[in-house]
Amino acid sequence: MPQHADDLPFSADMSAEFLRWLAFLGDQKRMSPKTVEAYRRDVTQFLLFMSDHLGGQPSLADLAELTPQDVRAFMASRRAKGIGGRTLMRQLAGARSFARHLERNGKGKVGALNAVRAPKIPKTLPKPLGVPQAKRISDTDLRAGEEREPWIFTRDAAVLALLYGSGLRIAEALGLKRREVPDPGRGDTLTVLGKGNKARMVPVLPAVLTMIHDYIVLCPYDLPDDGPLFVGAKGGPLSPRIIQLTMERLRGALSLPDTATPHALRHSFATHLLSRGGDLRAIQELLGHASLSTTQIYTAVDTERLLEAYNAAHPRA
Repeated sequence: MPQHADDLPFSADMSAEFLRWLAFLGDQKRMSPKTVEAYRRDVTQFLLFMSDHLGGQPSLADLAELTPQDVRAFMASRRAKGIGGRTLMRQLAGARSFARHLERNGKGKVGALNAVRAPKIPKTLPKPLGVPQAKRISDTDLRAGEEREPWIFTRDAAVLALLYGSGLRIAEALGLKRREVPDPGRGDTLTVLGKGNKARMVPVLPAVLTMIHDYIVLCPYDLPDDGPLFVGAKGGPLSPRIIQLTMERLRGALSLPDTATPHALRHSFATHLLSRGGDLRAIQELLGHASLSTTQIYTAVDTERLLEAYNAAHPRA
């Protein structure tokens, strides 16, 4: 990555602000080096296009005078090179981030970037984990090398087991109160509050209840009946970001793709039920989907997996 303004193919004022912005992303926004590099690459492509489009290296003043037509010309150019909508949306997001940096620092406002709609992204199919992978997600032994208190490992395992075992959204799992979860052997359902404050009842496996009980026993904080079931390291409500970071670590341990997120466990719950003959209407109720059409996306996932297996195994495929 360039370290000096002289290393960049931009005007002096543009190069200086570009480097300041990249430093801000890493130091203040705490983005990973890989993410900062992706932003650098995307915005460099945008600025290089504008150099050709405007007939010379654009200055900060030139950026402020861009029109929506200029931005659309960039989008058309990228489309002509076969760039997909998702990549183009990411590149526009990077350019807008740079524009916000300029505005924050009194270097001008690039209004044209916000005047253009981002490309529509087709709804993608969820990517479920395989059954063996999903089962291992809650294995605390996978995190043996981390220097954390045992109760935190047990807490994270219980949350992830709930996401896969009951198909909960992460906000639903972390929104549970202590009194809403039965002790092992004293019940097998949970009532969760989903989107639109709609309550629904979901089954919970005995093994998951046991994991939750183990966490409660180990947790060093008092967990009142009306308080949150899952708490953070300092005793406050557990942040979804903590569970997301846990999944990032587990992806490395299990060699899983970046699509293996906490929400992918919910996708896996639905897909695995469907593949074993689960009724679509029943799965809709379990997931808390208002519309059956939302649940029907899982039929496409399951069909896709069946076709992959067929093509891989059939002697004439």
